[in-house]
Amino acid sequence: MVRQREYRRLSKRTQHLLNAPEGVNVDFKREVQAVRSSDLVAFANSPLGGTLLIGIDEYTSADGVQRGRIVGCDVDDRARLLIVNKATECIPNIELQIYTENLAQSRPVLRIEIPSGHLKPYCTHGGEYRIRTDGRNRALLPEELLAIYMDREGAQFLSRFRDAVTQLEHQVEGINHSLSRGMLTVSEHLDDLDDQLKHTLHRIEQLTDSNKKRSRNLLRTLRDSQRSIVQLEQMVTPRMVGESSTLLKDIEHKLGMLLDLVDTDADLDENGK
Repeated sequence: MVRQREYRRLSKRTQHLLNAPEGVNVDFKREVQAVRSSDLVAFANSPLGGTLLIGIDEYTSADGVQRGRIVGCDVDDRARLLIVNKATECIPNIELQIYTENLAQSRPVLRIEIPSGHLKPYCTHGGEYRIRTDGRNRALLPEELLAIYMDREGAQFLSRFRDAVTQLEHQVEGINHSLSRGMLTVSEHLDDLDDQLKHTLHRIEQLTDSNKKRSRNLLRTLRDSQRSIVQLEQMVTPRMVGESSTLLKDIEHKLGMLLDLVDTDADLDENGK
């Protein structure tokens, strides 16, 4: 939605501000040349920001309260540029919105909205730190400046911390994905190993006496395999669940059966000598 920047008459907001005296959120100026960089800084450093109404003259009402009266001001590009230049002179630069009102009358006014800044504290190009309080601008006290700096640094730390946590979570997700793929590969290899053991167990049971003399080399190989399987189980079992873990234990059991069978055959062959 495009926000309206020009009004033929006074906006409801301007009417509301004119019905009250100058305060913490509004400042009246007779002409554009009366606006100073410190006025913008004061509102930008305030918790709620504020509004400058230009083309407004102050007067004291019958009840003794200061009010604003419309007298009009220059609202051409030169006047706008003067305000913008003052905002860009501030450190950091101050964001603002400029509205032109009461154009149908001979006394147009400018409404300058200065939101509370996100990069506090703000100062003029001359290093002046100010804040708006009770209808006037005053210098920021050292302890107020320190509090603003602490709040800003705390917010930046939390932002960096959240970014670091997010990056770490993504890295952990990547590691878990890699581990899951690794476990899948291990599971596939275990399936192959299980098939080979079934085949080997069947062949061992069919060995002739003459072939059993060669079983010593097979015995050593099987014992080495059993040790490797035990080490593998110790490494991956904490991350394996379900069928893969059960399959690993089944392979270890079959290796034990093969060792018992071959070991018995080897002992018989040795005693037969």
